[in-house]
Amino acid sequence: MKCSARFLSLLSCLFLVSGALAQAPSFDRLDRNSDGKVEKDELPERAQQLFDRLDADSDGSITKEEFETFEKRRAQMQQLRQRQGQRTPLGNVEGVEITRDIPYADENIPRQKLDIAVPEKRSTDKPLPVIVLIHGGGWQGGTHGPYLSRAIPLVRSGDYAAVSIGYRLTDVASWPTQLHDCQAGLRWVKANAEKYNWDADKIVVWGSSAGGHLVAMLGVSADVAELDGKLGPHAEESLKVAGVIDFFGPANMLTMGDGPGFERHNSPDSPESKLLGGPAKENVDVAKSASPQFQISKEDAPILILHGTKDGTVPFQQSVDFHEALTKAGVDSTFVPVEGAGHGFAGQEVNERVEAFLSKVLLGKDVEVSDEPIKNSQGQQRRPQQRPQQRPRSD
Repeated sequence: MKCSARFLSLLSCLFLVSGALAQAPSFDRLDRNSDGKVEKDELPERAQQLFDRLDADSDGSITKEEFETFEKRRAQMQQLRQRQGQRTPLGNVEGVEITRDIPYADENIPRQKLDIAVPEKRSTDKPLPVIVLIHGGGWQGGTHGPYLSRAIPLVRSGDYAAVSIGYRLTDVASWPTQLHDCQAGLRWVKANAEKYNWDADKIVVWGSSAGGHLVAMLGVSADVAELDGKLGPHAEESLKVAGVIDFFGPANMLTMGDGPGFERHNSPDSPESKLLGGPAKENVDVAKSASPQFQISKEDAPILILHGTKDGTVPFQQSVDFHEALTKAGVDSTFVPVEGAGHGFAGQEVNERVEAFLSKVLLGKDVEVSDEPIKNSQGQQRRPQQRPQQRPRSD
């Protein structure tokens, strides 16, 4: 397996910042279904973009031999960084104050914690709108800490605050625990709005992949009593949000395995099956309760959906169908295909759509959120942040 030092260093950092892995990740821990290989879905979300380079023989999976070769070189790079005095950045960043690991429900449950980011210099004395972030990772990996970075440029502008919410994964609980945790985190934000000078009526939830699924669920299920977990000390708070940003989230669990190349989603070992307690088509009622597409009503929050047309993890058709169902119900939905992109993307045009949506929904600006397709922007460099056109990072 041929890897450059720069690549190994980057991948090592991605592993280190992911809450799904310890500092010395084992192959067996990554191989969640114990089949002797690691597929893309089993990697933490932020490492999936590098899967093709880890898969040395391009057979669609990582073997133990391939992983051990990488791990040996990763350890060498870690020793080199230690000798050079390099450290992983922690704590605050320039222009932003960060508070980490605040319990939002049960302080004895490690996953029920959140991080907050507020600007050192606010653009207004009025309560700030809040961007609530929910991480991905197939409901079986990822953590809230690193995901906060998505909103840092926006927070630095002084126009927004941001909160990144953790939730319990499928190794300890199945659906609807993940939604109930996110609800409790959202309610904590509202209950503490006066304390932090936030606007509880101006909250947008934003997530990717499994996080996209969970924010979509928050957006469409606020009025669905049977999905309200009433979890935590602030159960009286409303679950209504001002908007949703859904990056390539599953929307219909019953059709995730439809179409060539996606049959694996019907496996008992798939992330969806672990979430639902079994394959979706064998657990139809649970699958429907976990599918945003089945919870839509005309009162749902405005939503911005972005999805790569070549996504090999979550079928592009998921967002096509979801958008059509939202529009049919009278919900304000903007769907932006990212042409040629896979399960993750970035770039100036992506950032522009996100910023326009936030400006319209949270700042009340008269701006258009274009639904024109975006060409694959993976690998493009972000344009420097300039007010009033802040550019949030997306991947």
